[in-house]
Amino acid sequence: MIEDYGFGHMVINGRKYTADLKIISDRVISDWWRREGHRLHIDDITDIIDARPEVVVLGTGAFGFMKVPSEVVDFLEARGIEVVVEKTKEAVKRFNGLKEAGRLVAGAFHLTC
Repeated sequence: MIEDYGFGHMVINGRKYTADLKIISDRVISDWWRREGHRLHIDDITDIIDARPEVVVLGTGAFGFMKVPSEVVDFLEARGIEVVVEKTKEAVKRFNGLKEAGRLVAGAFHLTC
């Protein structure tokens, strides 16, 4: 579960992270950076796709600056993966709610803009 999120930081299991990250199962991959900074590409999340979650939650930043093109969403949905795209504060709430509901969820979160 994600315990806290604020601009530029996230707390997971008592540990504070200050760079973009992915959560796959119970593993946190910190210092995640995308091929094109504020635009998500399929190859930025291949480890998530390989994990075969039911749902992928994508946090686009505090102000939603990270763009998630429709081709990424279409690619995931074609593989039977539900996709949630929200500004990071809302994405955290959705991620935690899905986790609490027992869903197999993965997440990728832009922590700043």
